[in-house]
Amino acid sequence: MITVLTGENGAVRTAELGRIVAEFIAAHGDMAVERLDGEEATYERMLESVESMPFLADRKLVILRAPGSNKEFAEAFADFPSRVADSCDVVLVEPKLDKRSSYFKSLKKLSGFKEYTSLDSQGLARFAQEYATNNGGTISSSTARMLVERLAGTDQLLLQNELDKLLSYNLHITNESVGLLIDRQPQSTVFELLEAAFSGNTARVVSLYAEQRALKVEPQQIVAMLAWQLHILALVKAAKDRSPDTIAREAKVHPFVVKKSQALVRRMSRNELIGHLRDLRAFDVRMKSEGIVADEAVQYYLLKLGA
Repeated sequence: MITVLTGENGAVRTAELGRIVAEFIAAHGDMAVERLDGEEATYERMLESVESMPFLADRKLVILRAPGSNKEFAEAFADFPSRVADSCDVVLVEPKLDKRSSYFKSLKKLSGFKEYTSLDSQGLARFAQEYATNNGGTISSSTARMLVERLAGTDQLLLQNELDKLLSYNLHITNESVGLLIDRQPQSTVFELLEAAFSGNTARVVSLYAEQRALKVEPQQIVAMLAWQLHILALVKAAKDRSPDTIAREAKVHPFVVKKSQALVRRMSRNELIGHLRDLRAFDVRMKSEGIVADEAVQYYLLKLGA
């Protein structure tokens, strides 16, 4: 039996692997579990593991993490299932796969193929409420949404870890405890910086910029993230009326990011967006060549967007 666990939702993927291992150990003991890292183990070593008989047990469980990173394994995978011993169960954990590759297509044909996709912001907020309840705590829907926004809403495993932190502090999670214990993810704040700048909200721009600097984010990093955000806005603008899921799939970004960008990009024309991209490029060149004071220059650029 070969099970494939893949997809960007690390929380669910990790939980499923834990369930498989726990059930196997309960039935056959922990002496028959072997783990190999595909980035370190050779193809021959992985074959040896799945072909050999279990030691002091009637079955064996072999867990291969990212075996596809081994070029020989990926290229020879069509022959791999036939090499697995009848007394061996195999779990292939592939966090990231190229869906255009023949390796991915071969994996998808297996009956044990399981792909776990990321939740959108609403799904993450629901997960936060369910997780808190299942662990003896509470969190309101509005606080759950606030938490997801603060974490940029893309990583369920990060959200779960932060919920564990909040629940250990107080089983009743509030806006105050989220504000006290959870740091903003810089990418989320840069998007908020853009929103505030385009809206002409000078006070909020200054406040959010100060928060970024307090998080030890350098002005050059902020410029790089602004470039990334404007790039996403340009992609969304060019996509016109396509659905967020379609844009996200083709641009290889998270649907959550696309949805937030769509709301912002509706307020500007194509020429305005091109102008912002050109201005940021010229600004970046000046920062690197003229020795201007970076902090003052970045804030000036952001405030100028609103004008």
